[in-house]
Amino acid sequence: PLDVAKTRLQAQAAGVVYNPIWSDFRCYPWCNPGGLKLSGLGPSCSPECFQYRGTMDVFSKIARQEGIFRLWRGTAASLALAVPTVGIYLPSYDLLRNWIEEYSDHSYPKLRPYAPLIAGSIARSLACITCSPIELARTRMQAFKQSSGGAKPPGMWKTMLGVLSSRQSISHPENLQTTRGYHLLWTGMGAQLARDVPFSAICWMVLEPTRRHLLGLLAGEQSNAAVIMGANFSAGFIAGVISSGATCPLDVAKTRRQIEKDPARVLSMNTRRILLEVWRNEGINGLFRGAGPRMARAGPSVGIVVSSYEVVKHIMHRKHAEL
Repeated sequence: PLDVAKTRLQAQAAGVVYNPIWSDFRCYPWCNPGGLKLSGLGPSCSPECFQYRGTMDVFSKIARQEGIFRLWRGTAASLALAVPTVGIYLPSYDLLRNWIEEYSDHSYPKLRPYAPLIAGSIARSLACITCSPIELARTRMQAFKQSSGGAKPPGMWKTMLGVLSSRQSISHPENLQTTRGYHLLWTGMGAQLARDVPFSAICWMVLEPTRRHLLGLLAGEQSNAAVIMGANFSAGFIAGVISSGATCPLDVAKTRRQIEKDPARVLSMNTRRILLEVWRNEGINGLFRGAGPRMARAGPSVGIVVSSYEVVKHIMHRKHAEL
């Protein structure tokens, strides 16, 4: 739900209209200040009823207007994204960090403090490039409103097929060939890399020293699964909040790129241009739109992922040592 709220707030600022004209969006009695009464129908909401004013307002209005289960829109895509992303990202990070630390110990000691930054950036790039189509589908599924009484909304695969079948408008037939093909599934990948690589670099640079400090305080020379879980969750939570807040403008740019449905405009958009446009039109508030739910989600998310991964590693190492 926090991810849905963040995406809706960013999409609304980008111009996605949440003021529907379909009859199944009817106003509740307590939600009709100045609304219209249509013939044979209940009162129609005023435009203000479809403007999101904050995270809790998004939760309330989605639950009322679309059904409470819409708050989990895109969860299937999130799960489909999490498995390959974590499966590529964390083992790649471990391998790269260990290799860089070994290399720096033998050849270039000054490089060692930057091992988490370099390893995290490369590992995240590999994961992003591999999983970008699923991220695109998830963002589109979360951004656009569905009526509570209408047809079943498209799932992850239909959303991805919809991207592939997108067509240029008749007024621009000369660009028709350039707007087709599988490359459209990687729409916004540049913006995603521009967000996730700095996020990962900041996250690991904060997480590694925090984790070492906490493990030293809690365990000394001895460590067990509970200590590893607690230290890694705490370090991951702190790192996730800091890195997600710092990279929120890049997340705004990624969302705007991936929700854009005009293929011609997609091809002309880039992260720098989007950030400048947001800065001119909305100022600093626009650049940090959705920062609250993004940080509230990233803290526990990073903490859970890192602590779970490290506990599994700890258990597997113990089992291997006993053999």
